[in-house]
Amino acid sequence: MRITAGDAELVLAPEMGGAVVSWTIAGAPIFRAENPNAAGSRDHACYPLFPFSNRIANRRFTWDGITYELPALINQWAIHGSAWKRPWRAEGSAMVIDYEPSELWPFAFHAEQRFDLRPDGLTMGLSITNADKKPVPCAIGIHPFFWRDETTRLELPVQTYWVPDAEKIPIDKASVPPEFDFRTERALGNVEIDHCFSGWDGTARIVWPSRGKMLTMKASEPLRHVVFYTPLGRPFFAVEPVSNRNDALNHMQDSDDHGMVVLAPGEALSGTVEMLIS
Repeated sequence: MRITAGDAELVLAPEMGGAVVSWTIAGAPIFRAENPNAAGSRDHACYPLFPFSNRIANRRFTWDGITYELPALINQWAIHGSAWKRPWRAEGSAMVIDYEPSELWPFAFHAEQRFDLRPDGLTMGLSITNADKKPVPCAIGIHPFFWRDETTRLELPVQTYWVPDAEKIPIDKASVPPEFDFRTERALGNVEIDHCFSGWDGTARIVWPSRGKMLTMKASEPLRHVVFYTPLGRPFFAVEPVSNRNDALNHMQDSDDHGMVVLAPGEALSGTVEMLIS
């Protein structure tokens, strides 16, 4: 599925977990370069995080008096929800899914990703609707991998980060340490980061000096958490706008910064991520 606008092209793979295969402008990748050997949505340039983002401690959570155990999807973790593991369908310039309860997630939902591609940018509209018969917790987010080279720089204004344990499950919230601090634009460098941050205003700026290009991101409410992932030695990194903190499902009663939203049957949660190239 291809969408074009001037020199910009967006390639989508609804059947492969609602993934974005590539986003290019004049042939140059904005998201990471297309992977011809992709075996699933995580191998592509961007994929959806519905109905929660990131990891759940011990793969378990309790809702309405029932404890649910979810399968390990990456290593030992229940992670990134269920929608990226199911086929979506194309509807015009959108990808949609009607998810039925399964071992991946016990509640039904309808989700949409809507794409507005322009020659100088892309806006993604995200929404999830509770299609179950009772109120359930939901969140939204996306996992875009951005192209990077040795000159790539980032500005990411966040206030706090979630301190993880050895299993990458948050155990505390703290001020951002210097090695993770990109509140002032600087080179990505060789630091390895895989953390969730809070106190985010929804903005970020990616600069590619070697290209003379810059991407400005603006995420709407409720996307007020962001996961920043910089694997060492790889030609990409991720800035993931999400509504929930990591392991939010287990902290809805003891945290005022969990980010999960309880939706009544038929109620929806939505947000947008705008990315402008200049």
